[in-house]
Amino acid sequence: MLGRLNHVAIAVPDLDVAIKQYADKLNAKVSERQRLDEHGVTVVFIELPNSKIELLEAIDDTSPIASFLEKNPKGGMHHICYEVDDIIAARDHLINQGARILGGGEPKIGAHGKPVLFLHPQDFTGTLIELEQV
Repeated sequence: MLGRLNHVAIAVPDLDVAIKQYADKLNAKVSERQRLDEHGVTVVFIELPNSKIELLEAIDDTSPIASFLEKNPKGGMHHICYEVDDIIAARDHLINQGARILGGGEPKIGAHGKPVLFLHPQDFTGTLIELEQV
């Protein structure tokens, strides 16, 4: 079911500072900012030869990233995103296996313009997993 690793997401308290760190210190290529109101975040992607790093900043205090940063004020790894061919088939298989899908179980459109779902971290050794249909 799982395809390749799409990205690792890092929640940051200040996106400008994080962009500068990656661009200046690591000489990384950074994408344009995207505001994703439905997800409550502003994101950029660090392009790597074999994957991406997503930097997430909360839009406001209601964002899931805001609550993550309350517990982790300096930021940190938020989730891992894997690609799947068919997100509905993947969702149905996971539900049949007892996994919990966050947000009511219906895909939302993610930063790449593709359907995404999030899996409960307690079902996957404490790691929040995002699935993205490719």
